[in-house]
Amino acid sequence: LKIGPNILKFVVSASESNFHEEVYRLTTRDGLTQAHNKRHFMEHLERECERYNRYGGSVALIMFDIDHFKTINDTHGHLAGDAVLRELSTVTRECIRRNDFFARYGGEEFALILPECSEENAAKVCEKVRAAIEDHSFHFEDQSIPVTVSLGAAFLNETSQHKDSEAFIAAADAKLYEAKRGGRNRVCL
Repeated sequence: LKIGPNILKFVVSASESNFHEEVYRLTTRDGLTQAHNKRHFMEHLERECERYNRYGGSVALIMFDIDHFKTINDTHGHLAGDAVLRELSTVTRECIRRNDFFARYGGEEFALILPECSEENAAKVCEKVRAAIEDHSFHFEDQSIPVTVSLGAAFLNETSQHKDSEAFIAAADAKLYEAKRGGRNRVCL
């Protein structure tokens, strides 16, 4: 109930924890894809960088986006584009570990944070995601929509030059654009 600038909330005591869980979910998840949202991604990445700088180990950051997404929207419509984003999110979640962090970074761009992941294993995850999306049958209103993604990965490890989240994102983004310049539907590490 809103009265002037004040909002009053009435909750049955047994459901108050459900209410708080739902509010938390709404503030950390993207409404369309149910992946984590960018704000929550940035907070999580910052914590991973701090953890790495304190304890070492390794962290992989993978940035990826849908190849020619504008063409999908222009050809099939924005509702079809939304359906592709939702399905892509589901396919991606099936390719990663439970402790990996999957987020919608913006528009058709997504990110994965893989804690304690070697470059070799990150390459396997990238290829698994790339192949799963390419092989998946995306459909909207009886129309088949071919979808591919380009992926770029960067790493926090003993040889990394970047140690903070902004530089980490820039390094992964540079690899993503290298994959796009290289012909799309590929992985660059």
